[in-house]
Amino acid sequence: MEAVILIGIQGAGKSTFYRERFFDTHVRINLDMLRTRARERAFVETCLRTRQRFVVDNTNARVAERAVYLEGAKRAAFRTLGYFLETTLADAPRRNARRAGRARIPAAGVGAALKRLERPKREEGFDELYLVTQNEAGAFVVRDWA
Repeated sequence: MEAVILIGIQGAGKSTFYRERFFDTHVRINLDMLRTRARERAFVETCLRTRQRFVVDNTNARVAERAVYLEGAKRAAFRTLGYFLETTLADAPRRNARRAGRARIPAAGVGAALKRLERPKREEGFDELYLVTQNEAGAFVVRDWA
């Protein structure tokens, strides 16, 4: 079984990446949809208990935030994959501006997330770690973390 953790600031493309790569195979766990950490925790625990593949689609900016998911997944003998969606402070607000309603994050929030962002490391407990960028055409390019 697989636990996938997406990492990146708002507007980096995490949800789009999920839809393109994992929609048909993994449950999406997203705090924006679930609204509370208690609900999020319940969904993660259900996936772990039922051996359901899942993707955590949050910013997951800090090592400590990712550790919660990694530790639970490791205890349940899940393979852990991390995808760091790298973006610039110029690209993220442009994508964020295309969002509607509550999905749009204030520019200050995007900048604050970038300041809090801790780049992931394999030593955190990832079995596999990838760097994800977008090419000029907007397609995702996935490379093994070097």
